[in-house]
Amino acid sequence: MKYQTYPAYKDSGVEWLEDVPEHWEIKRLGQFFEERREKVSDKNYAALSVTMKGIVPQLENAAKSDDGDNRKLVLKDDFVINSRSDRKGSSGVSPYDGSVSLISIVLKPKRIQPAFVHHLFRSYPFQEEFYRYGKGIVADLWSTNSSEMKNILIPEMPENEQQKIAQFLDHETAKIDTLIEKQQRLIELLKEKRQAVISHAVTKGLNPNAPMKDSGVEWLGEVPEHWAVAKLSYRYDVLLGKMLDDKKITGNHLGAYIRNTDVQWDYINDENLPEMDFKPEEQDRYSVKKGDLVVCEGGEIGRAAIWEKETSCFYQKALHRLRPVAPIKDETRFMFYILFDAVHQERFISGAGKATIAHLPAETFRQYRFAYPPYEEQKQISQFLDEQKKKFDALNLRVKEAIELMQERRTALISAAVTGKIDVRAWDAPNA
Repeated sequence: MKYQTYPAYKDSGVEWLEDVPEHWEIKRLGQFFEERREKVSDKNYAALSVTMKGIVPQLENAAKSDDGDNRKLVLKDDFVINSRSDRKGSSGVSPYDGSVSLISIVLKPKRIQPAFVHHLFRSYPFQEEFYRYGKGIVADLWSTNSSEMKNILIPEMPENEQQKIAQFLDHETAKIDTLIEKQQRLIELLKEKRQAVISHAVTKGLNPNAPMKDSGVEWLGEVPEHWAVAKLSYRYDVLLGKMLDDKKITGNHLGAYIRNTDVQWDYINDENLPEMDFKPEEQDRYSVKKGDLVVCEGGEIGRAAIWEKETSCFYQKALHRLRPVAPIKDETRFMFYILFDAVHQERFISGAGKATIAHLPAETFRQYRFAYPPYEEQKQISQFLDEQKKKFDALNLRVKEAIELMQERRTALISAAVTGKIDVRAWDAPNA
């Protein structure tokens, strides 16, 4: 890092702190806090959520207890941490008065700066130390109680130094967080751009000068004049898989089958599949072969992927199998992109309230009308979209790698500052 170190260090005698600046002292956490145990109602003190990003007003998706009168009081500048190990990192100094679940530990700081505490106790080394004191049977569900927490050894330094470290970290982490937010927004923009490219290609084609005609389908609008607009059933056989029967997991004709959850966008899991009895007369009816398009009938309706393996496999009723109707020659890769566009344009949505339908019966699915270019043009569009997909995937990967590096830097910077590995006492916030 570009930051200087302290002039002299000493062994702290504490594993998670390692060497610390020579003038720092090491003391038990309990000397700097009083535990707040007062129970209150969320009617009088608004419910707060203890999250990885700190203490915030209760989230909409937070698990809510029926016992709203049995919560812990939190006042502004109190430090709150979730005691359960499966919530590691959920903590922070509260900017609000409110109430939290009894599973949280609430500490009132004394002789220590809340802003410094916020960074020290949320640092990776401290979080690991805190949960090391936990007890329980299941590794990811044990809890650390307040009496054990009080014995954790932490550094003590002058208050003005605490303030400087907190100011430095507030400034630097805010910069990193802004960069991360921009990168996350870029991911969203890439998704939108990719969707727009796919949508245009499967409804307008690649030739911007092609004569157009009204498709007769409201959401399709105009399509190239030489394209056919037809019901799905005119182009593809649409067949549901076999109804699951737990009683038939034994038999003389056991075969592995894919489930709804095995089919993700452009990927089908073929490992550790369950088995069911498929009689000889059923096997062709309920099998997928190379080139078949498999489509989710429930869950994320329309999610699809192509079975690419040379060997066949069976499939269950929560999936549709699409296979071109002979003698029509259609490219299932192009049909995959049609469905990708349809799902992301919310074409499988019913009602004015846009409630997602629970299932897509074969009878209904067959009636959907799509636009189909000639076979060779379908191949050209599919190849073009495959190339675009590679480019978008590569860009997306680079952005995610950048986010990961920034998150690592953020974690390292906080840890280095609160444990004295860098000296920021002379740091001043630069002009805006």
